[in-house]
Amino acid sequence: MTIKAGDKLPETTFTKPTEGGPEAVASADFFKGRKVALFSVPGAFTPTCSAKHLPGYVEKAEELKAKGIDEVVCTAVNDVFVMGAWGKSANATDKVTMLADGNGDFAQAVGLTMDGSKFGLGTRGQRFSMIVDDGVVSVLNVEAPGEFKVSSADHMLGQL
Repeated sequence: MTIKAGDKLPETTFTKPTEGGPEAVASADFFKGRKVALFSVPGAFTPTCSAKHLPGYVEKAEELKAKGIDEVVCTAVNDVFVMGAWGKSANATDKVTMLADGNGDFAQAVGLTMDGSKFGLGTRGQRFSMIVDDGVVSVLNVEAPGEFKVSSADHMLGQL
């Protein structure tokens, strides 16, 4: 079943790239007591994700925070090392927190997976964004296949 606005996020574990190496991040602890802008991309270093999606959130991070967002988070079904390298290459450090969903546990738990096998990607997370307030989804924006509109930083800014 797909998560919807008003639902509590399921408990899963992400992996965060840090200077000291990979760090496990429990979703319940991470989202507790904070307002988080989370967006999911089908894959790090993929065309739309690298040219538009992540750069938009890097560019708008301060505007999002000025409107009450405590942290901006990018997740993808990629390993923590790829997410770390992608974040560095996109100058996301200190603006967007990269959380790896290496096995796709989060994407599966929220019911937002996609089959990218046709492109050699296997099962991935769909392109979406959400505002999570104290562990509860207050806004959910899921893109139609091949689209990039409602999950953008600009769209989210208009929802705050």
